[in-house]
Amino acid sequence: MGFNCGIVGLPNVGKSTLFNALTQTAAAAAANYPFCTIEPNIGRLPVPDPRLDLLQKLGKSAKKLPTQLEIKDIAGLVRGASKGEGLGNQFLGAIREVDAILEVLRCFEDDDITHVEGGIDPLRDAELIETELLLADIDSLTRQKDGLIKRVRGQDKEAKRRLELVDKLLPLMEEGRSVRRIDLAPDERELLAGFTLLTAKPILYVLNVDEGSAAAGNAWSQKAAAMADAQGAGHVVVSAAIEAELAGLPEEDRRDYLESLGLEEPGLNRVIREGYALLDLITFFTVGPKEARAWTTEKGSTGPQAAGVIHSDFERGFIAAEIIKFEDFARLGSEQAVKEAGKMKLEGRDYIIQDGDVCHFRFNV
Repeated sequence: MGFNCGIVGLPNVGKSTLFNALTQTAAAAAANYPFCTIEPNIGRLPVPDPRLDLLQKLGKSAKKLPTQLEIKDIAGLVRGASKGEGLGNQFLGAIREVDAILEVLRCFEDDDITHVEGGIDPLRDAELIETELLLADIDSLTRQKDGLIKRVRGQDKEAKRRLELVDKLLPLMEEGRSVRRIDLAPDERELLAGFTLLTAKPILYVLNVDEGSAAAGNAWSQKAAAMADAQGAGHVVVSAAIEAELAGLPEEDRRDYLESLGLEEPGLNRVIREGYALLDLITFFTVGPKEARAWTTEKGSTGPQAAGVIHSDFERGFIAAEIIKFEDFARLGSEQAVKEAGKMKLEGRDYIIQDGDVCHFRFNV
């Protein structure tokens, strides 16, 4: 389990270039015209985690298996998409299927790459996308409301709760507020999931700058970052052009290339970290002679829930979890040394898995 996200943006902002770089494939055709990505392309790539590298080494594991990140490259949106303009219906349908949105905003000039809106303005682009998603959500909720009213007349209690939520949301949305910016109670949040609203999805702004601005950003990316901060959204400055160059280099040459640009790591790493934070995901590990493996679960997961990520039988027959903190494993150098130091803990069903936990689950089915 990793996280499923869709790369979204206007045409010609660098979506497909970034997708190709991240997946190190040429599956999405990057071209200087709108709608070059007609069907959502899906890429899966391993999530880099230096902790897993160390655990494989210390555990003398034959192989390592990182967790996976799934990315969809979705056709570019244009003004009027909520009414079916361009590839609006395909765009909106594809984005409903993802857990989070990676919204690419163009923060670079290039006379050879036209902008569908006629000029560079990431704030305008973000507002345009948000408006189209919001209009689509309003239309969707309005249509769902009619069905809920009929069910309420039939004394459907669940429909009554859902209708009350719709009546709360629609006036605020018609004022221009996205669902993610509306304060809701926990029980309302649970109901919300059933509506599959676009503006309820968490968003990470990917600010695509020119190569010379990759390290420090530029005036456009700074404005976009301030907008994201005001919304409580995440943001990452990357150069899709650099990521594309990096993807084509041999592994041994990448570090020198990054250092020459004043960068410490690829943009992919930052996107992943921010994406995990966006969805409240954490990583735990299993280590053995056959493999060292990273797993992803939601923050707040109990021992049985994390065990269920590995196999449903582990959750169903959960007895206990042997837990080693990554820091202890790294410091002491082996599982045996951790045990001798009294640092391995046996935890029960109520234990909340922490990021970096090295786990061994005891179960009986």
